[in-house]
Amino acid sequence: MTVHDGFSPALLLRNPHLMTLIPRYWLRPGWNERLPSSERLFTIQAGTQLLGLCDWQNTPTNAPTALLVHGLEGSADSHYMRGMAAKAFSAGFNIIRMNQRTCGGTDHLTPTLYNCGLSNDYLAIIRELRERDGLSHIWLVGYSMGGNLVLKAAGELQRSEAALGGVVAVSPNIDPTQCVAALEEPRNWLYHAHFLSSLKARMQRKAALFPGHWNLSPLRSMKTITQFDDTYTARDGGYRDASDYYNRAGARHVLSEISVPTLIITAQDDPFIPASIFDTTGISHNRHIALAMLQHGGHCGFFQQRRYGEDRFWAENRIIEWISSQVSLT
Repeated sequence: MTVHDGFSPALLLRNPHLMTLIPRYWLRPGWNERLPSSERLFTIQAGTQLLGLCDWQNTPTNAPTALLVHGLEGSADSHYMRGMAAKAFSAGFNIIRMNQRTCGGTDHLTPTLYNCGLSNDYLAIIRELRERDGLSHIWLVGYSMGGNLVLKAAGELQRSEAALGGVVAVSPNIDPTQCVAALEEPRNWLYHAHFLSSLKARMQRKAALFPGHWNLSPLRSMKTITQFDDTYTARDGGYRDASDYYNRAGARHVLSEISVPTLIITAQDDPFIPASIFDTTGISHNRHIALAMLQHGGHCGFFQQRRYGEDRFWAENRIIEWISSQVSLT
């Protein structure tokens, strides 16, 4: 099912690059007022833990829970994670902002790297929240790479996890092969340079924390993310090479298996998530998936003109509305 809402891009932000970048630096009222988050470590496997920042309602078991997953080289403190968390908490949700493996200053919590196929990490967290905390209405919300992860988790679960209420994915890279190819195009040099530099710095931190585990000799000569993933990410994740990793890690393979309410928000002008990847029967023939494909929005931008009673962050507002409407139906 395809859904549309009256999204009107802010003045001058029909340019997809401005739409992508401006929201990152836009000051919000009360931006420095942090939620009173408590830290929680989730043990995924021996030697690997993920750090979540949690904000609980007074009676957590009576409230729905939003588990937020960030994108490539983001963290629990990324601007979109904090903005979404504040709104969802005000709307009555428990909030868990997850750091993916090694992210948000958690390199020491695992010798492994993170990748866009590690959906099992979030399946383990959902199980723990159900069994240990008694939570029964958990909603996964993922951005970019995190969007791929939450869709992949939902497809793999099908209906086997009663605690999973549904999924929202914003600008998800459901076909990493095509998304990385787009990211490495010359027009996207700024994003590519940023991500590659950040990934290289992460590898240097990991090598310092886990001596003898990583060979840094190829790092200096790497010019692309594909080269980085081929040398480090893929092999650490158990894939043959980058091509194998990109092919197997995409949520596109399991979209048809998703059996919970799911909303995908993306834009035709996303600089490095091609709109064509969403033209698949896994979405169009799945009655559980609603696709909001907007003409403008950039990558995780969706920064709107002034709208009565709302701030500029259109996607955050629609996510709260949509999940709340689904919760009221259960």
